[in-house]
Amino acid sequence: MSDADWLWLDADEAIQWEGRPRLTTIATSVAVGVFIAVVAAGLALTVDSRLAAVGVLGVPIPLAGYLSVTNTTYLVTTRAVWCKTGIRGRSVRRITHSRIQNTAYRQSVRGSLFGYGTVRLEVAGGRDIQFQRIADPQTVQELITDYQRREKSTEVPGSLAQWQAILAAVRDIRSVVDRRAD
Repeated sequence: MSDADWLWLDADEAIQWEGRPRLTTIATSVAVGVFIAVVAAGLALTVDSRLAAVGVLGVPIPLAGYLSVTNTTYLVTTRAVWCKTGIRGRSVRRITHSRIQNTAYRQSVRGSLFGYGTVRLEVAGGRDIQFQRIADPQTVQELITDYQRREKSTEVPGSLAQWQAILAAVRDIRSVVDRRAD
């Protein structure tokens, strides 16, 4: 799992899932870069050899796509979801499960065939988060939904004996305060 310097976890928080977009995300960037290089080579052969230099413009496009994918990390922990992006700079978002209002996943026909898709998280009071083109999006969505339900549980923590002990301690404190006020 992750040992990144951008990640800070609470003492009782553990990583449950980690992923990033599939490398196929950059297919369009690679196609555009190759197209530019081929057109530049064709122009260099037919028009002027100096136009071969235009082919260099095809290199940064897929490179930027590759760096974007490799510098994106999605995490699900026992307390929150994380999304880290950025090539030159870095953007890190941490959303606690209690702030997630709704979850959904989407798979295209190709995504269903090859096992990838997008998980969308609707966030209370903020921008939604999408885990784009991740492997097995249904499992990730179910994991987040499970933690979301746990956070929103109406169960009162602790036992009756623990709450009675707290009540007794509060009464003791109140009696001390009342005596000092007199």
